[in-house]
Amino acid sequence: MLLSDLLSLSTRMFKTRKMRTFLTILGVGVGIGTVLFLVSLGYGLQNVVLSKITTADSLLSLDVSPGIAGIINLDKASVEKIKQTPNVVEVSPMTNVSAQMSIEQLTGDGLIYAVEPSFFRLGGIIPDKGTIFRTGAAHEALISTAAAKLFNISPEEAIGKAIALTLFLPKINIEGFEETETAKRPDKYKIIGVVEDENTSYAFIPLETISDLNINSFTQVKVKVAANEYMETIRNQIIESGFLVSALSDTIEQANKIFRVVQIVLALFGLVALIVSAIGMFNTMTIALLERINEIGIMRSIGASVGDIMKLFLLESFLMGLLGGLGGVAIGYLAGELANFGINLLAKNFGGQALSLFYRPTWFVALIIIFSSLIGFLTGVYPARKAAKLNPLDALRYK
Repeated sequence: MLLSDLLSLSTRMFKTRKMRTFLTILGVGVGIGTVLFLVSLGYGLQNVVLSKITTADSLLSLDVSPGIAGIINLDKASVEKIKQTPNVVEVSPMTNVSAQMSIEQLTGDGLIYAVEPSFFRLGGIIPDKGTIFRTGAAHEALISTAAAKLFNISPEEAIGKAIALTLFLPKINIEGFEETETAKRPDKYKIIGVVEDENTSYAFIPLETISDLNINSFTQVKVKVAANEYMETIRNQIIESGFLVSALSDTIEQANKIFRVVQIVLALFGLVALIVSAIGMFNTMTIALLERINEIGIMRSIGASVGDIMKLFLLESFLMGLLGGLGGVAIGYLAGELANFGINLLAKNFGGQALSLFYRPTWFVALIIIFSSLIGFLTGVYPARKAAKLNPLDALRYK
């Protein structure tokens, strides 16, 4: 039997049993759509979270901190030594001090992070509002959203305001005791950006603007390596020098493992709906077999082979699975877009930020269409074998 004949016969049920075939395909589509909706939600949440904490450079960066307090300090000499390490391409130090921050008539306590501009890129820090300061910037600052709340202003209102700083620097006196020295900065800093952090009040300022204070120790240093394969070697070398080393890539890997589990759990929920729809398809193919026993007898008597009968039923079930997969992709995509629109609408009304909560990798969309087609094919195997085993004479007598 020619392929064109098989296609013509296998699609006949789409015309003669329109409603039953449509509902069967719709059932498969709902199952596939549920899988796509839930898994794409998992991928979307993963992308949203990781995009907030990573940049390309931050994944190649190590966070170096001082070792045991008072024994191993992270000073300029240490930073220079790290910079000379083979395959280290960039080093960006940061020091933090306690401070009083004043905007207009209001004053509050917080932390000051004095950094180089590259620190934002290596740390994956992206301002929620405004921008970061550039190399050579004079007296510009970024504050956290918690600091903006401290001064009873919104992030948008904070941009452009001037902030005055009084730093509290720890010093060792001649007796060897630690005391605090107050350093009021003569120039105010212009706020050019706001970093999303509701928990801690702080401000980033250019490190070079406090160079006159002769600060020789750093709280943290970002170290960018040339490639991922050098990460472990350079980390071990720095650890051997007595410093503590961590990497954002470790956190990302742990987060990815968690999200993989979430995606599997969500996919299993969707799989339940797919199994139910597969049972419906199996039922449809079994009924189709019972309705066409006489037809099978006629086809066998005029020369159709056992293989032709099997191909007819398998092709029919495969097409229903394929159409169900394509319909499911459309259902899952539409449901995701509607859900994303509704969630963003609520977020906007409550002052939140619009996000894309659904992400559909092309390979996954192709995979579920193939999977749906395979499910359709498998549900047709039993009816196809039963049809092929029918005795032509018994089939002709069947009523």
